[in-house]
Amino acid sequence: MNSIIKIFAIILVVFFYCLVLATPVQFLWNFALVPAVDGLNPIGFFQALGINLLCMILFKNPSEIQTPSKEDE
Repeated sequence: MNSIIKIFAIILVVFFYCLVLATPVQFLWNFALVPAVDGLNPIGFFQALGINLLCMILFKNPSEIQTPSKEDE
């Protein structure tokens, strides 16, 4: 029973994380870029989430990756 609650909590956290990431991207795209540039179409929630994930992959700072140092040993 406890593992079911943990799984449900993880799913809920992932849902809210996606909601927080995708909603601003969708809002900015649909209400800032579409009126400013001809030929752009409005996007949906999952397209905004995909754009955000793509940007996270492409523009991730390589210095954020932690490598073990000799001091840790």
